[in-house]
Amino acid sequence: MTKLSKYIIGIAATAIILFLVWYFSNIVTYILISAVLAIIGKPLVSLLSRLEIRGRHIPKWLAALVTLILIWAIMITFFRLFIPLVLDKLNEFSSLDTRQIVDSFREPLASLQNRIEQLFGEQARNFSLTEALTRQIAPYFNINVINNILASIVSIIGNTVVALFSISFITFFFLKEDHLFFDMVVAVFPKKYEENITRALNSITVLLIRYFTGIVSESIIMMLAISGALMLFGLPAGTAFFIGLLMGILNVVPYIGPLIGGGLSLLIGVISPVPGISHTSMLLIIGGTILVCKGFDDFVLQPTLYSNRVKAHPLEIFIVILIAGSVAGVLGMLLAIPAYNVIRVFAKEFFNNFRLVQKLTEKI
Repeated sequence: MTKLSKYIIGIAATAIILFLVWYFSNIVTYILISAVLAIIGKPLVSLLSRLEIRGRHIPKWLAALVTLILIWAIMITFFRLFIPLVLDKLNEFSSLDTRQIVDSFREPLASLQNRIEQLFGEQARNFSLTEALTRQIAPYFNINVINNILASIVSIIGNTVVALFSISFITFFFLKEDHLFFDMVVAVFPKKYEENITRALNSITVLLIRYFTGIVSESIIMMLAISGALMLFGLPAGTAFFIGLLMGILNVVPYIGPLIGGGLSLLIGVISPVPGISHTSMLLIIGGTILVCKGFDDFVLQPTLYSNRVKAHPLEIFIVILIAGSVAGVLGMLLAIPAYNVIRVFAKEFFNNFRLVQKLTEKI
């Protein structure tokens, strides 16, 4: 068999595997999430397995079960803190008086109104900027919007229950049997590639652990920094923590996440007034705090936490994120970098004769 035939067969096999991954994307997602959770919980399983009680080691299945319970306990605690804050903000959102909000910006709006009249003369005399803004934003502040949001949440919860059960079941066995996930992946390929696949999986594990560790650390630091700064400016702890939590979570999504988080944070500042602070001052405080913290994230946190983690040129990563976003939306942008690293590692193992592959994987 010629080299060209081998490459054609390899590319065809890769295409078939990628199609199957896409077709069974939900199941593949459950397996991948379970694999990540198993990687995170593996050190604890090893520690518990070495403990002795009355001269006997803790069974591996029990160590895996305790680890799984601890992982979900941490997540449940997180959501128990987060969900009440979300419901509280939705309640404030539904009872908001749009006229009162617009009136709070009366002075800057009046100044802008005068400017419009000076520019457009008589044509702008009958135009009211305040009335126009009220008509535009009023449809978004009504009970129907809240009902639609809650209906979406109920639907998401139903799908989440199925996902959580599936992920929990798979994660337990991945924790109990260390090499189960590796064996599943290796079994897909011919035996002669077993060494290449094993080496690739070991590299991927190290890269993903570093990447996800960096993401979690960055989100926590951003959440604490923004929450603490806003509380220093006089915002209530609940509002400050909610904005910090929101920014910490959405900061995970490259580029677009911080923009969405910043917009939602400003909206929260509008619907959660603080006595003694005008809406304009509130927006300046929140916007300024987010900009400063984001600058700290871009120039300090990311270079520190992600140095030698992604091992790719920033333009290269930006293009990958754009492609992933156009294919799979926000979820694609979220998974773009780890997925790209996985593809690069496998490409280096199997297609390293190509010059393009050599260039893209030279830092791995």
